[in-house]
Amino acid sequence: FGGAGVGKTVLIQELINNVAKAHGGFSVFAGVGERTREGNDLYHEFIESGVNKKGGGQGSKAALVYGQMNEPPGARARVGLTGLTVAEYFRDQGQDVLFFVDNIFRF
Repeated sequence: FGGAGVGKTVLIQELINNVAKAHGGFSVFAGVGERTREGNDLYHEFIESGVNKKGGGQGSKAALVYGQMNEPPGARARVGLTGLTVAEYFRDQGQDVLFFVDNIFRF
C-alpha cells in the first residue's frame, strides 16, 4: 500500500525480475484500473529486461492481465479474479508462482 508516485510498480518490477532470473519462478501481474500507458511501459520493461519474450512466447516468465481505469467497476473486479485463475493454472503446471495485484484500491 502506498500513495501515488512512491514506487510501488518499480518494487513489483524488481520482485518479478528477481523471481524470474534468480529463482526460475513465474509471476502473474493483475493491473486493476491501470492506465494504458502504464501497462504498455511494464510490458516493454519486461521484454527489455529479458523476463518476457516479445509476444509472450515460450520462455516468458510473467503473465500480465489488465483492466483499464475507464472500465466499469465490474470489469475491473474481474481482472483480479482473472489474474488469480492464470496464477492457479501455472501453479497446477508445477510452477512456483508469485501473484501481484496493483492497485487493490481500484478493485
